[in-house]
Amino acid sequence: MEIRPIFSALMRNKTGPLLVAIQVALSLAILANALHIVNVRQAVSARSSGIEAESDIVFINVNSLKGGSHEEQLALQKAQAAALRAVPGVVSVARVNQYPMSQAGNYNSVTTSRSQLKKVAVSSLYVSADSLVKTWGLNVVEGRDFTPADVWEVDESVSRDYPQTIMITRALGQKMWPEATSYVGKTFYFGKGETGRAVTVTGVVERLQTPNAAVGPEGEYSSIAPVRNTGYGSSRFAIRAEAGQRERVSKEAEEALRKLENNQVVIETTTADEQRSQRYRADHALAWMLITVSVLLLLVTASGVVGMASLWVTQRRKQIGVRRALGARRLDILRYFITENVMITSTGVVSGLLGALALNHLLVSKFQMERLPASYLLAGAALFWLLGIAAVYGPAWRAASISPALATRSA
Repeated sequence: MEIRPIFSALMRNKTGPLLVAIQVALSLAILANALHIVNVRQAVSARSSGIEAESDIVFINVNSLKGGSHEEQLALQKAQAAALRAVPGVVSVARVNQYPMSQAGNYNSVTTSRSQLKKVAVSSLYVSADSLVKTWGLNVVEGRDFTPADVWEVDESVSRDYPQTIMITRALGQKMWPEATSYVGKTFYFGKGETGRAVTVTGVVERLQTPNAAVGPEGEYSSIAPVRNTGYGSSRFAIRAEAGQRERVSKEAEEALRKLENNQVVIETTTADEQRSQRYRADHALAWMLITVSVLLLLVTASGVVGMASLWVTQRRKQIGVRRALGARRLDILRYFITENVMITSTGVVSGLLGALALNHLLVSKFQMERLPASYLLAGAALFWLLGIAAVYGPAWRAASISPALATRSA
């Protein structure tokens, strides 16, 4: 079939084909980027926090109404931990200052030498005298976990002393020493200049998300210090329950703490699953909004292409009848309209691919989005080509099925 006659016919009436091509181009550019964003957000919300079996983890915030001296607070913390460990179904307990994905926590700038005037990274600092490796199931990839001999007891209302040993995540190590293959034994500093606090790495965990769980490597810039601190009047405990026992353990843990302090305590209980749901609620909402917009956009585009194709075929029923009377087969009529629609759709697809790349470049430069994979462009192009063929097939086949005499008479 000659392409030139079809092209000439389209050029004589450019408005309709141009509108369809523009609609396809805009839809493809938006759809490809929207679905890419959805996929990226879903991957981000599903990434590991570093905690093994999150569904077994309970977080309890305890605000004691008693107060007391440094020694009294230490004694109370140890009694609280012992009461929690005594609850049936509890595997491990750790007092900790913050939780992954809780969206609020302790952050410190870090440098690798005292002469540095600019921070290398910002690390979230987890503080615990208990083994977070055991309670959270962290994967130690180098070095060792803390021992009881590493733990310092600090009254933070009067002292800022901290131990000189630290555990870090692999992501933080890679950021501070990009050329190194081992981080154990290396020294870095919390703060800058002569006031920076020197610490030496004794262990490296595979990953541990920060409280804000930022997108990108910085979401795993975490460190752990072996400290039992006082001066806050409150405690946070992470509890690992036996599989399937989380709900019962949570209730009995609250009862044990209230009984320990004669109900002179305020308790707030959450789970790791709830922290994840809260942290990524906006991401899920954005994903569903983009999916809805994409579906509606696809439906509008499909309706526009189908409507325009039906109008073109109806307007040329006489031409179809004449061609049929001159010996054209139904297949020839169908092939003509499909070729015409593929040409229009292809113009829109090519423009849409360029538009999708331009839009993605804007998102990458302004919002640090990831590059749009070629698979999204290819899938989008194939989708709109199939849409164009499907849109014109029905109207063209129905028109080609009408007898030549009836087609020419009704035109």
